[in-house]
Amino acid sequence: MKHLLLASLLGSAIALSTSAMAADTDLKTLEAAAKAEGAINSVGMPDDWANWKGTWTDLTAKYGLVHMDTDMSSAQEVAKFDAEKDNASADIGDVGAAFGPIATAKGVTQPYKPSTWAQVPDWAKDKEGHWALAYTGTIAFIVNKKLLHGSDIPTKWADLKNGKYKVTIGDVSTAAQAANGVLAAAIAMKGDETNLAPGLQLFTELAKQKRLGINNPTIQSMEKGEVEVGVVWDFNGLSYKAKMTNPDDYVVLIPSDGSVKSGYTTIINKYAKHPNAAKLTREYIFSDEGQLNLARGNARPIRAETDLKLPADIAKNLIPSEQYIAAKPQPIKDPAAWEKSSKALPQQWNEQVIVEMQ
Repeated sequence: MKHLLLASLLGSAIALSTSAMAADTDLKTLEAAAKAEGAINSVGMPDDWANWKGTWTDLTAKYGLVHMDTDMSSAQEVAKFDAEKDNASADIGDVGAAFGPIATAKGVTQPYKPSTWAQVPDWAKDKEGHWALAYTGTIAFIVNKKLLHGSDIPTKWADLKNGKYKVTIGDVSTAAQAANGVLAAAIAMKGDETNLAPGLQLFTELAKQKRLGINNPTIQSMEKGEVEVGVVWDFNGLSYKAKMTNPDDYVVLIPSDGSVKSGYTTIINKYAKHPNAAKLTREYIFSDEGQLNLARGNARPIRAETDLKLPADIAKNLIPSEQYIAAKPQPIKDPAAWEKSSKALPQQWNEQVIVEMQ
């Protein structure tokens, strides 16, 4: 009997590994196949990012999956999947939104639609199930209230024009957070991913006034008082604030005149050695428990936009939902436009903005 059961499980594992799982698939079968594999190897999903630790702890406790992660950038993850192929050392990765379609186009992913698929907004998922944003990031301001007080605290991009404080955005030529900061400013000034000129103009004005900081906003630089207003992803800002010596000295807010909402998606390696464990991992990430794990790491879970109500003890640590009304999901118009614009942005930034700082 045990041999028949094992054969059945192995047969299920083979079948599940070669086809996309529909949302109504028997999850017990998937769980059994994942348990038979016994391990899940991830890339770019370290314990301290978006509280992945909570998810790995749960997957080990519930299904006995032994976990290992190697941290790397989104581009490195896609390159790794492509380079290793049949000798794959990674089963699943977490990449920035722009890299989901890139990985799919390279043919290094396999699809899986979790059972909560209908609760993921259409803009945040691939219709075939190759990628889906599990959590979002929205460009925010983190403000040092010890350095700025009352009406001096900016609540929208337009406020930055007339302030007397320095605005720190980071290195637009290398940091996705900084590049999205330019896009967010452009959106507030009636531009979009096809027209970054309004955002570039705002930062050009700040540079002319010697009020622009191009070092990356970090906990260390904030604690030293070097950052008055930082342009950051909301989850980074909240995490920074939580780790400060005096968290109440800082406020993290979404600019009310516009911002950009992007996010991160899991990609399942087409060549994964533990494909069912990878699919079960995605299933769990999109479950209520998995989504709340992400929220505990200050990330905004994607299903909070549709059906998931965050408990009060978690919600109190996040930015109120009403602040996100003017945040536009990426892509706004054309999925290919931001890829094109972001490639051109570093040169435009150097020629228009950096030159004003010299």
